[in-house]
Amino acid sequence: MTENILTCNAGSNSLKCALYEAGKHTLAWRFEVDRIHDEATLSIKDKHGEKLKDKQSIDSGYKNALFEILTWCEEQSSFELVAAGHRIVHGGLEFKGPVEINESIMKKLKALIPLAPLHQPHNLILIDCLSEKYPNLKQVACFDTAFHRTQPWLAQQYALPRELVHRESILRYGFHGLSYEYIASILPEYIGSLENSRVIIAHLGSGASMCALKNGKSVSTTMGFTALEGLMMSTRCGQLDPGIVLYLQQEKEYALSEIDTLLYERSGLLGVSGISGDMRDLEDSDDAEANEAIELFCYMAAKELGSLIMTLGGMDAFVFTGAMGCNDVFVRRLICNYMDWFGVSIQDDANANHSIRISTPASSIPVLVLPTDEEEIIAKQTAGVL
Repeated sequence: MTENILTCNAGSNSLKCALYEAGKHTLAWRFEVDRIHDEATLSIKDKHGEKLKDKQSIDSGYKNALFEILTWCEEQSSFELVAAGHRIVHGGLEFKGPVEINESIMKKLKALIPLAPLHQPHNLILIDCLSEKYPNLKQVACFDTAFHRTQPWLAQQYALPRELVHRESILRYGFHGLSYEYIASILPEYIGSLENSRVIIAHLGSGASMCALKNGKSVSTTMGFTALEGLMMSTRCGQLDPGIVLYLQQEKEYALSEIDTLLYERSGLLGVSGISGDMRDLEDSDDAEANEAIELFCYMAAKELGSLIMTLGGMDAFVFTGAMGCNDVFVRRLICNYMDWFGVSIQDDANANHSIRISTPASSIPVLVLPTDEEEIIAKQTAGVL
């Protein structure tokens, strides 16, 4: 019987899992649950990418989705689980690399829930579910924040009193690090050596961020203390004047819980459109509000991109990744249109066909579309801890 490592990657509206053969690090199956909170569907692919299940309806919720995946795995004769690796969105300052999970570690991870309320609870639920089903299973936490610890101190700071920065660790942590780490690992195949390279990666999905890499290392990113900052997202506001929060609380008598819900769950694409937080729904809509939300998303993304170019002193390549980044032709085109001043131009046919390189030969830099694989990074980090 083959020993396997399960990887668990809970997003704000999805669950991705994969099963790898331990030791050889060979992929066996991939699992993806989409729209996990409502009308959840499960897709399963084998190691060759062949579909074994395609958008099969399942009960909503992370626990139900995980048990559906485990039930399917247990029906396969070759399944024996020896470890599980988990994407953990927020690791604070303490966790700079993967760690084996125990009671003490879980307590620390739960303390970070307020800094990632849309993700951390779901990440931890999966750990509890596996502990319940397999009490002796080794589990490893792999952190989205760890990749950004290479950033210069200046890029991590806020203009707040020093005691808040140093005593309370109110810093720019950054997120989507597992995704950026994977893209950085495969970039040499497409642009050559990363030595002296300046690359910006846009991870676009329900959550969205960008990261500036110099020599393959993170030097700046759009998300900060929490995963609320930066780009406009599915239901999160992104960049916001803090005075708005004060105004809502002091003048409009919003409770803190109402503000929390507003910024994390009622803003972004959903808030601006009044229709949906899913870009696919907005692109299918004829409503003017839907189009306005799409345009604002791309405008804000282009502004953040320009800021990151400044931090690098230029840009040698631009990469789209994440579910939206890899699949949304319209969003890629709108964002790249804003980059005309930088000499960026894309080929409509290549963009429509989701080619790896969508830029024209005359473009000042290559524009690439590269699917991420956070699960592979989680599997490698988990194997390294065992």
